[in-house]
Amino acid sequence: MRDTRESRLLLVLLIAIAFALITVDIRAGEESPVDGARQAAAAVFGPVEKGVATAVDPVANAIGAVRDSGERHNRIATLERENSMMKAKLGSEDQNRSRIRELDEMLKRAGAGQYGIKGAEVIAIGAAQGFSWTVTIDAGSKDGIERDMTVLNGDGLVGRVATVGPDTSTVVLANDPDFTVGTRLEKTNELGFATGQGDRALSVQMLNGKAKVSPGDRLVTFGSRGNKPFVPGVPIGEVVKVDPSRGDLTRTVWIRPYVGFSRLDIVGVVVMPPREDPRDTVLPPKPEAPKPTPTVTVTVTPSAGVSGKPADE
Repeated sequence: MRDTRESRLLLVLLIAIAFALITVDIRAGEESPVDGARQAAAAVFGPVEKGVATAVDPVANAIGAVRDSGERHNRIATLERENSMMKAKLGSEDQNRSRIRELDEMLKRAGAGQYGIKGAEVIAIGAAQGFSWTVTIDAGSKDGIERDMTVLNGDGLVGRVATVGPDTSTVVLANDPDFTVGTRLEKTNELGFATGQGDRALSVQMLNGKAKVSPGDRLVTFGSRGNKPFVPGVPIGEVVKVDPSRGDLTRTVWIRPYVGFSRLDIVGVVVMPPREDPRDTVLPPKPEAPKPTPTVTVTVTPSAGVSGKPADE
């Protein structure tokens, strides 16, 4: 269609007619004179519009999904990062609670024995000393640590200091095969020497071959002259097996150490020995045996009248 004066007048006229129809349709409401034409147009063009919408909407949705995918990815990445941070925080809180509990138990043992201790953390396992059972702690000569000091934790005897550097020290563990410590049996005061057996129970040679020892009996350190390498009274372990007595001068018993040597974390080095031998006071109280539940026996005796005879017969 050429752009002429007549075509412009026609366009203006059509626009005027369209506005007039719109005005009449709005004012007439439901009784609009063009309502029939609208319904006819909807019947004709409705299926076409629906088909076009069905074909176009997935594309539009895909375009929207692509447009929003970057934002969704960022949200997912943020949530994953926050989740990881939360897990790490919870894990660190659990670890902190565990270490606080270990420290609390160690301070209780040190307080019961009146030991002056220097706290330290195990930072390495198995120093380069053959196949010996050793750990490295983060305390050394700068912290007042010296060779042949007793090392303990909240459970009992850990070992002794073997070598000392300015900032770290090496501790030989009580289960090392070359480790020997004097022992004293709880209550009876029978003496012996405990020797490490690696990952097995400690072996104890009782000096009295006729000593009465039973499974469940507990042992503590006897102590050394000058309190080096061992201070007295530190819990060592509990008897789990007693070899039969054959009339020998000594007797062998086996004890399960209180300390878990494969899971050491917080330890204490005894830098000041007790003024007096604590004896058995560092040992925790033994759990009380459960009291037996009393039973009541009821005996029913039939009366004389039950048999059918008079009571006065």
